[in-house]
Amino acid sequence: MQILKQDEARVNLIHSHLNDSNRNYRILDPLAQSDATVIPAQSASVLGSGNYIVSVGLGSPQKQLSLVFDTGSSLTWTQCRPSSGVPNGCSASTCVYGHQYGDRSFTIGFFASEKLTLTSTDVFTGFVFGCGQNNQGLFRGIVGLLGLGRSKISFVEQTAQKYNRFFPYCLPSTSSSTSYLSLGNSDNRRSGNAVKFTPLTTLSQGASYYSLGLVGINIGGSQLPISASVFSTSGTIIDSGTAITRLPATAYTALRDAFREAMKRYPTAKSISSLLDTCYDFSGFKTITFPTIGFVFGNGVTVDVDATGIVVPQSDSQFCLAFAGNKDDRNVGIMGNAQQKRLQVVYDVAGGKVGFAPAGCQ
Repeated sequence: MQILKQDEARVNLIHSHLNDSNRNYRILDPLAQSDATVIPAQSASVLGSGNYIVSVGLGSPQKQLSLVFDTGSSLTWTQCRPSSGVPNGCSASTCVYGHQYGDRSFTIGFFASEKLTLTSTDVFTGFVFGCGQNNQGLFRGIVGLLGLGRSKISFVEQTAQKYNRFFPYCLPSTSSSTSYLSLGNSDNRRSGNAVKFTPLTTLSQGASYYSLGLVGINIGGSQLPISASVFSTSGTIIDSGTAITRLPATAYTALRDAFREAMKRYPTAKSISSLLDTCYDFSGFKTITFPTIGFVFGNGVTVDVDATGIVVPQSDSQFCLAFAGNKDDRNVGIMGNAQQKRLQVVYDVAGGKVGFAPAGCQ
């Protein structure tokens, strides 16, 4: 399962890079705020990736690019034609960038600025991005990344005067489904249910990530007996670029044991991935029932995972619990994109909160 290997490598990278500090970058000139702009989003699973992509236009004349949108990264980059030297107006010390991912893929190039076009009315001149000269590894047909993190170089910050750091999205549950990334003011009517918000927090060692105040896990409607200090010790971020949710070791063990108890009527199966350890063979079963699983946040909000985010397939008849444990209780927890599927996830960064609503892809 190559996607899971890539996912595990990404999480290792996040854990190792949380001490990186923010850098200072130039931000675009102010633009007037507008109503929401909606861009179609699709799963990149057909390309062998566990991420989600949107199409944007870059340059004059614009070239349409399919980019992974990623709340766990801030740099937007794409492959450019190899250059024999440093672009005009740059020095090697200020314009060169390099970034290596957990699977040893990497991108190296120069910072550049160009016109970014989302729609005929959403055009940004002087958008700063990474112009990749040497990109190698498991990008699998993806030509770059749209960075939605919290650092100053991110798309969110560079377009803040227009979209006010506000962006909902919904991640489709299948490769054939299309959903959306929405940018700017919204009344959240895409979901037929009210959005429940929980405050954004900040990890002292990782201010570029979106951190949430997770305090517990529900299964079957009941909260597991896990001390809130387990979650506060590690901290928790939400990341659209990580597929499988990672929990502190103590929390994962409690969830796994409760899930196994609820699923004991079904035969188990051997996992084909070292990441997942709770799998089942549903051959011959016409109806399969899973216990509900929910995230409990410090302000009293509980967010139930959609049924499509509780297990992941390893074959046509075998499925595994779509959660994994960190090696200990110190590494940061991550709410991955599998557990965000079909939810409307609303980032109100200016308001200091993230919201969730079920059936958000309608």
